[in-house]
This record gives sequence, C-alpha cells and structure tokens, in this order.
Amino acid sequence: MKAELNERITRVGPGTPAGELLRRYWQPVALLDEFDPALDPSMATRPVKAVRVLGQDFVLFRNTHGGFGLLDRACPHRGADLAFGRNEGDGLRCPFHGWKFDATGQCIETPGEPAGSQLCSRIQQRSYPLETRAGVLFGWFGPEDQPPPPMPALDCFVAPASHSFAFKGLWQCNWLQAFEVGIDPAHASYLHRFFNDASLEDSYGKQFRGASAGDVGGERWPMTRVMREFGQPEISFTAEPYGFQLTALRKMTEALAHVRVTNAVFPQTFVIPLSETMTITQMHVPVDDTHNHWYAFFTSFDGPVNKETMRNQRLDAVTLPDYIPKSGRHNNWGFNAEEQQNRTYLGMGEDDINVHDQWACESMGAIQDRTREHLGTTDKVIMANRRLLLQAIDTVANGGIPPGIADPALHSAIAGPDTVDGIAPANEWQTWWKAAVTAKRAAAPWARPTERNAVSADLETRQP
Repeated sequence: MKAELNERITRVGPGTPAGELLRRYWQPVALLDEFDPALDPSMATRPVKAVRVLGQDFVLFRNTHGGFGLLDRACPHRGADLAFGRNEGDGLRCPFHGWKFDATGQCIETPGEPAGSQLCSRIQQRSYPLETRAGVLFGWFGPEDQPPPPMPALDCFVAPASHSFAFKGLWQCNWLQAFEVGIDPAHASYLHRFFNDASLEDSYGKQFRGASAGDVGGERWPMTRVMREFGQPEISFTAEPYGFQLTALRKMTEALAHVRVTNAVFPQTFVIPLSETMTITQMHVPVDDTHNHWYAFFTSFDGPVNKETMRNQRLDAVTLPDYIPKSGRHNNWGFNAEEQQNRTYLGMGEDDINVHDQWACESMGAIQDRTREHLGTTDKVIMANRRLLLQAIDTVANGGIPPGIADPALHSAIAGPDTVDGIAPANEWQTWWKAAVTAKRAAAPWARPTERNAVSADLETRQP
C-alpha cells in the first residue's frame, strides 16, 4: 500500500477523509458502568467525564433526571475546560465565569452579565445526539445539518438487558489495525494457540475455551483443539448489506469439517462466536490517530448473562476508572518465555486472550506502516475491507451516503448477523450451520422473529 493511502485510511481528526466517514456512524463514548459509583466512587458526587473520540474532546455528564449531555469540551465563552465544570443537576456550569449549559448545549445562565441580559439565549454550545444501547452510550458526530441514521437492529442492540453485557479497554494504536485483527480468521490458529485444553466446565465467558458445536465420534472438542490441529483454513467471504460475512472452513477428516462463520460490520465492528450460545460484537472506536477503545458486547441466546462473572473476569486485566490494560509495552505485555515453550504459542497468558490481540496490534507501532507488509491469501478479507473503506471515504467526500449501517435505506435488510463455530458434515456444512443458527434463535427467549421488532422498539432510548 502506498504511504498516502495508508494516511487516508488511518487519520481520524476533523476534516480528515477517514474521520469524516467515521463521523457518519454512531460511536460508543462510554459504558453506563462508568457512571456507577460502585466502580468509580467519584460518580456519586459528580457524574462528569472527559471523553475523547475521533481526535476531538468532549464532556459527558448526567443530570438529575438520569439523562445525559454530550458537549464540546471548550467553553464557548473563553475556551476553559468544561470537563472541570460544576454539575448542578440541571446543567454543567463553567467555573471560569459561571456560564451554565443544559444537556442540549443551551446556555441557561450568564451570571456575570447585567440584570436583564439576554446573552445566554443566543449562546448554544454544540451538543451531540446520544443513544443508549446494551449498557453503552453512543454519540453521533456528523454534520449538524444532517440527522443521524437510526441505530441498526444488530442482535447486540435488540437483546434485552438481561441477555447482554458490555465492557471496554484502551489500546495504544490506530483503530484500523485493531479492527483488522477481528476480520483475520487465520490468526486464531497461531496467536491464540494453547498447547493444552482446559476443562469445558470452566469455560464460561472465556474465548476459545468452550466447545465447538457438534462432535467428533461422540466427543466434544474444545475450540482450542480445533484451532491448534487445523491451522490452514479455507477462507471465503460474501458481501452483505452490513459489510462482509466470513467463513473459515477447516477440513478435519473426509467426513467432518470445522466451520466458523463471523462478520465484518462496516466500518469498525466484527461479530464472532464466544460459545454455542453467546456472541461477541466488538467495535474499535478511534480515540485519536494513535489510540482506540474496544467495546465488546456479549449477547446470550440462552439464559441471562452472568454480568458479575463476566465483569470480574475482565476487571482483572484493567485499571479503573479509565479501563487501561495492566499489560502493555511497558511490561512486554506480560511475556513469559517458559510459557511460550510449554503452554501457549505466544507466551502472554492463558486467562485473557485479549492481551494476545493487544500485543499483535500495539507491536505494529502506533500507526502500522502498510507500505512494508506482504499480504497472503489468508488476508483476502482485509484487502476487500480496505477497498471498501477507500470507496466509502470517496463516497462521503463526494457528498454521497456512506454504506452499511449508516445508510437508512439498508436497515430493513440488516439484522443479526449470524455466527457459528462448529463441527459439521464435510459435504453438508452449509446446510448444517444454517440449521444450527436457526435452532439457536428458536431457543432464545428474545430472538423469535415475531418478537424482534417489538423488542427493538422497546429498547429505543434517545437522550436529549
């Protein structure tokens, strides 16, 4: 890839080509958990957070009615930092001169001005539309004169709160290289290779530790064993209204094949199976050019999610309140040479494979130099996605409608998307995986087709 194209697809600040594209899509800005005093005691006194997204600074606050406001961070008076503002319940007050703004950005008080002054009625701080889905606040940063698209009916947004859980973390690298690891089906056989398989009884909430659907001669195989023993997947993909559906087929025997179906939801989301009954929808949100937050949504098609277990598993790996990983370049991502020889292919732990992906992405550098890479046949989805990204950037630059979930005209065709990880009859794997998905949806208390629209409507919570 030429250097100028790499710049075009990675830079995200205001006015940049990729930044203008990404601003047309809803972006996660915070977990609702971040306002929970049990996790961050300061929120009990002052529910205000500084937020940085797409190279811009914002302030996010909650009022006494439980609503949220997302405003530009610099006060429109003299530019002081509203992240240090006084949250007075009905609005955020700048301590510099006392100017006060409600959740819509309207200035409601300018106490230093003469009595009867109407100045405040003419001051409007820019505010940004907010939506709440699956325990996450989303902001939309597109042009002020354009309405945001509706939120898409992805499974992670349709499932009720009882069947979903969200978490996040910060990576020290560009958003695109972080996203591309999720649309690379081949890496799981190497980066996440375990030399020994753990008990399936202790696999809840852990990636690749559960069993693949189906069996081999009556024996259930852990995903780790499949990935370890069959390292040359046959990768294919099809274009979908939301992006791409990916299939990685691993021929096991003449009679059996392992099929793993995942999805790339353009421009920065991938959907993968965690287990037979749970999916992960993961979004990589640019903080700026050299940092990104990953937001992972866990959606259960079986019983309610054990949120306490899921949260505690992941809290072990980060520091609060900023969700910064404990592992990173500063400590070689926890690398252990003895472990690399005897237990894992990488040598960076067995409990949380997220650090494996973190190492792969951060070790490339803050912004990957794609002029030096040599792509192979297993990178076909990455190449297709880059072409789509460049086309979409050009579309927006020319005043067109961006593709996928930012195009309201496509929303009626976007749902799911479906995933599977299973052992299937080699000659009937296409029929097998579709039947497995149908059975999974039929067993889910919330995913029956007759209820999906009603559930989705009930979840609509637009904030001021």
